[in-house]
Amino acid sequence: MRNHITDYLLLLLLALMWSASFTLIKVGVATIGPVTLTAARMTVAAAALAVCLAIRRTGIPLHRRAVLLYLVVGFMGNTLPFILIGWGETRIDSSLAAIMMGVMPITTFVLAHYFVPDEPMTARKVFGICLGFGGLLTLVGWSALAGVGEHALGQLAVLAAAVCYGVTTVFVRTQPTFAGVQMGAGVTIVGMATSVPLAFVLEAPLSMTPAAAGLAAAVLLGLFPTALASMIYFRVIRNLGATTFSQLNYAIPVFGSLWGVMLLGELLQLRMLAALGLVLAGVYFVQSKIAGRA
Repeated sequence: MRNHITDYLLLLLLALMWSASFTLIKVGVATIGPVTLTAARMTVAAAALAVCLAIRRTGIPLHRRAVLLYLVVGFMGNTLPFILIGWGETRIDSSLAAIMMGVMPITTFVLAHYFVPDEPMTARKVFGICLGFGGLLTLVGWSALAGVGEHALGQLAVLAAAVCYGVTTVFVRTQPTFAGVQMGAGVTIVGMATSVPLAFVLEAPLSMTPAAAGLAAAVLLGLFPTALASMIYFRVIRNLGATTFSQLNYAIPVFGSLWGVMLLGELLQLRMLAALGLVLAGVYFVQSKIAGRA
């Protein structure tokens, strides 16, 4: 079995980009509505990937399976969960939302067992999933569970987003793949086409007066956690599997806390390092024994 070091490094890069996006979103929504910010980042991402395709003098495949991939991932993997999480976090604490998002790896694990022949459910993987979830609880603390039962609609929105991500991840794993930039372009175009009309219906973006920092945040969100991440996303799922990729969801809050230490001067706490250790151990055990040794 070939060594997947490059793929694990790309998985780490995804975790770093997606965890940093929470800081950028916080800056953006200060002067831009959440749906409008989603539409802006998808538009920037679609434009960036279209430029990449133009430089490479290639287009995106438009056969039936490719279009289905764009529609499912563009809407269920981008527009819908972005809006659900943003709406849900206006009603529940971010720490409780992080725990709710921990449903995503569990959903992916169960669905992969039934729909991906080479990702069966094993005791080793169950142990890895438990370690990852334990790392998440270590980071946010058991006190975050105190809010369970309150603001049920907000919690259901975040849970629905987590399930959307899980279903999308398994779906991508079962589909034929082609160049990452082509898949990323198709997906972000669908994301743009679905989020822009929603922004005009729900928020009247032309009446907003975004600050320069908000506009910069929208551009950065579009270029890195959306455009670049979308190209890496398809490769990592294909090479490492849906279940391993889903463990990324446990790592994102951990890296988000570390970003706070590095960029916002927050205090580095032992529980952050302990959580990171548990998450990385979980990724190791989710792999098969052969892949783990590799």
